[in-house]
Amino acid sequence: MIPHGRPVINESDIAQQAGVPIATWRRRDAPAFRQRVPTLFPNSRILIYDRTQAQAHLAGRPIPALPTGEHPDDLLNDKEAAALLAVTPGTVRAYATQGYLPAGTTVYSLRLWTRHDIEERRNTPSQQGKGGGRPPGTGNGPRKAHAYEGDPRLHTAAAALRTAKGTPRTRIAATLADQHGGSTRTWERLLAHAAVPDLG
Repeated sequence: MIPHGRPVINESDIAQQAGVPIATWRRRDAPAFRQRVPTLFPNSRILIYDRTQAQAHLAGRPIPALPTGEHPDDLLNDKEAAALLAVTPGTVRAYATQGYLPAGTTVYSLRLWTRHDIEERRNTPSQQGKGGGRPPGTGNGPRKAHAYEGDPRLHTAAAALRTAKGTPRTRIAATLADQHGGSTRTWERLLAHAAVPDLG
């Protein structure tokens, strides 16, 4: 969970602030860092940290505690949302695709939803189940041209293609995954879409 109002940071940006390459930081500094600063999503392969805590570690200061309690604007990942809804993480993602949940927001390649949206879904489940399909009025709207339409990572992928002409896409994808999180395969798909003109 990302507590309400708390900026976050990933390991690539932490290494940049420390002034070392990410590979060096992970080899030399990450073990001690991870012992002192907990990731906000312990069961996720995408490691995201509270920025204030990370900067305190870099400055050699005591690590401040995160706020306690719950806030409607806390950001939850699919596993946390699934626990509140008593469904699987895959069902949460499907709800977002089908319109039973808002699309959520993407932070460092991790899709997140506000606690308010998840609790509202839990407390008003009538749109899902007997009626089937999308909620009324949403079935005939415009469809996305592809799964990544509107994804802000497309601009990152397009910029990487422009600056790394001649570099194999698999290598570009691996670099982007290392810098921004997410899988190399996801970045390969984003690069493929970014290479097509008129993405919209």
